[in-house]
Amino acid sequence: MASRGGLTATMARLAKLLPCLSLLVVSVPAFAQNAGTESSPSVVGQIFDRIEPVTEAGIHGFFQLLDNQPIAFILLALTLGTFIGKFSVKTISLGSTAGTLLVGVVLSMIAQGAYGITYSIPGILSSFMLLLFMYALGLKVGPQFFSGLRKGGLAFIGIGVIVWALNWVICYFGAKLFDLAPGYATGLISGSYTITAILGVGQGAMASGAYVPPVGMTVEEVGANMAAAYAISYVLSTVGIILLIRYLPRIFGFDAKADAKLAEAEYSGGASHPVPGAPGALTMGASPYDLRAFSVTHPLFIGRTISQLAEDFPDVPILRIVRNQDVLDLSSDPKIAENDIVTVRANVHDLILKEGELIGPESDDQLARNVPLEVADIHIGSHQISGQTLEQLESHGTGGIEVQALFRVGNELPLGPKSDVRFGDVLRLTGPDAAIKAAAKQLGGHAILPTLKSEVLFLALAMLVGYLVGIITVTISGIPFALGTSAGVIMAGVLVSYLRSRNPGFGGPVHEGARSFLQDFGLNAFVAVLSANVGPKVISALGGETILWLALIGVVGALIPPLVAFWVGVKVFGLNSIISDGATTGGRNSTPGLNAIMEESKSSVAAVPYPVSYALTTVLALIGGYFSMILS
Repeated sequence: MASRGGLTATMARLAKLLPCLSLLVVSVPAFAQNAGTESSPSVVGQIFDRIEPVTEAGIHGFFQLLDNQPIAFILLALTLGTFIGKFSVKTISLGSTAGTLLVGVVLSMIAQGAYGITYSIPGILSSFMLLLFMYALGLKVGPQFFSGLRKGGLAFIGIGVIVWALNWVICYFGAKLFDLAPGYATGLISGSYTITAILGVGQGAMASGAYVPPVGMTVEEVGANMAAAYAISYVLSTVGIILLIRYLPRIFGFDAKADAKLAEAEYSGGASHPVPGAPGALTMGASPYDLRAFSVTHPLFIGRTISQLAEDFPDVPILRIVRNQDVLDLSSDPKIAENDIVTVRANVHDLILKEGELIGPESDDQLARNVPLEVADIHIGSHQISGQTLEQLESHGTGGIEVQALFRVGNELPLGPKSDVRFGDVLRLTGPDAAIKAAAKQLGGHAILPTLKSEVLFLALAMLVGYLVGIITVTISGIPFALGTSAGVIMAGVLVSYLRSRNPGFGGPVHEGARSFLQDFGLNAFVAVLSANVGPKVISALGGETILWLALIGVVGALIPPLVAFWVGVKVFGLNSIISDGATTGGRNSTPGLNAIMEESKSSVAAVPYPVSYALTTVLALIGGYFSMILS
């Protein structure tokens, strides 16, 4: 077993390796120009004679800079981690989250082992970044979450219990099997489950007198054992669980992307369009309607007003008239003249086979064809139109509009001329901006259009409410119970998105690009800060053969329970592989793991069961940690 002195030397050599190689690449060509084969050894010696004094001070200064400027450390870990995460070997890759964690831990271990520099970045930064991730994720999966509860709530709970129970058994009895000192079992549970609060529960058991250390041991020594087991198992299990969760479907022969699409269809209730407020809701998408321009030559059109033509041809509304390169004002109800260019929007089949013959030859006039189209959600706010059919709601003032979808209490309804519209429903329309605004006025609402803005005020308020709910703690028999800030904030996001599916105006605009950025950057920045603070603890825990047992038990306790739970979810409960994976990573309390399977499946549907098993096992893990300390 390598000593700590040997480890320090190794870290120092590792710290020098990268810049030395860089200098070597630059210097060798210059030396080689005047060096023959016989003088090669002296050339190499000269190179390293130049490198040694320069790099020693420079590398030390570099790691000191990262200590003085924590933001630089975070950005470096994000940069290198994301870069490394992109590489794959036989389609297996770390991904950005695991890559960032790995880079951060290595950097902090080198700084501690080689130069005695201990990185310590304030935990409030990592906590805030994690909360941003959780809220953004909740915004995306809200409506699916409640659908998931109805479809598989008991299965999600069962998977969570399996993960927790197996982890406790492996860690507690593993520590007993290898005769590890008191404190190690609780630290192993905390680290392998990546729930730091379990350490607090263990400390609380000692502080309250529920656990008394054996003769010859102090409370401080038991606490040090907990910290050492936590540090070793935390790092190994965090990296391991990311990779395991990412590839669980593939291990059991499932196609992650294909299963994710099936799960999206299943948990959307068969809807073909995203619910209001969901990512991609206001995307134009494919449509049988098209925009075309025709030069008027047919006698049926010449000399007739817009309103007259609208009565005769309600399915082919005129959106624009261009006469001598001027756009006419349609509100004055002008008459059509020969050779006017009219713009219409209707079913492509009708436009190709009928309207060209009926109106005249098609025109490519850019002014006539440049009619902006929008897609918008409109919340029905008029009781007067409640109960009317889509056919009855057709209006000449809203020509060119197509109804894409109709939603009631967050569920998509079948579309047809006889579909009735009720107060509180949401209609998704596509068409010219002016026509959509006129339709919104008629329906008693206002048009929710795609936007680049996001409502920060409501985001902050919703996160604050979720955070405060999460910190509410109830103590029973000395064990503190709380939902947790992460669970509280993700549930706030879930609730907001759920209410937005009923009324898309609720909570103001949330741009999908901004939401996606918060989700990705928030988690990876959290992991970068975490890695800086965990690295030094790993260094302090190294030494003696105990580390081997800590590493072994920690890895087994972290990876075997999710493996078993996933199999049970698929084979016993009959869950889709991605849904089972999401429930498993929730039961394992691994937010980075959830991000990994979402990256692998190219879908967020794995997050549907995540909060259910996450909330349950957070409570169970605290109870288990408390009893593991008492029974030590």
